[in-house]
Amino acid sequence: MEFKTLRNIENSFRQIRLYAIVFALLCFGVTGFSVWKSYSFANVQREKIYVLDQGKSLMLALSQDAAINRPVMAREHVRRFHELFFTLAPDKAAIESNMKRAFDLADKSAYDYYHDLAEKGYYNRIISGNVQQRIEVDSIVCNFNSYPYAVTTYAKQFIIRSSNLTRRSLVTSCTLLNSVKSDNNPQGFQILKFGVLANKDEEVIER
Repeated sequence: MEFKTLRNIENSFRQIRLYAIVFALLCFGVTGFSVWKSYSFANVQREKIYVLDQGKSLMLALSQDAAINRPVMAREHVRRFHELFFTLAPDKAAIESNMKRAFDLADKSAYDYYHDLAEKGYYNRIISGNVQQRIEVDSIVCNFNSYPYAVTTYAKQFIIRSSNLTRRSLVTSCTLLNSVKSDNNPQGFQILKFGVLANKDEEVIER
């Protein structure tokens, strides 16, 4: 009888120990799963931006990885520089204003090119001849496999005179350097070693 009682006590002890182990494993599993889900939830929340609209409504905007948008921003930076630098009106103040804004996007190479044209009287002829000049950028080819990024820009240049309209092909080259974003440089790039590879007449249309 005593032996049977001891066997029952021993079996009960084993069952209790088994239940305790299973319960402990279950607790560890639940705790680990909760920690993992909390970490995943926190990562998702970091990718969201909550914007308060005039203190009244709450809008949810998903943030995007800056690295994904960087090529787009680089092309926009180059496009904006060309629009400012090659869009000219027969007005000295307008030309100087455009040039000042373009120089904020580039290094001294852009100023040197401008200075060379000014020394040759190019801008004076624009003003005295009442000439309008505008540019249309066709494509911007950027190499993001090496840094600084090499860029080649293909564009059409239109020179509008009272007697005719001249269409010219324009090919430029430069390199892009990462820079600090500011009001004058919202894309955060700087153009280096700017140069014109080709700029020749393609068509002259009499007016």
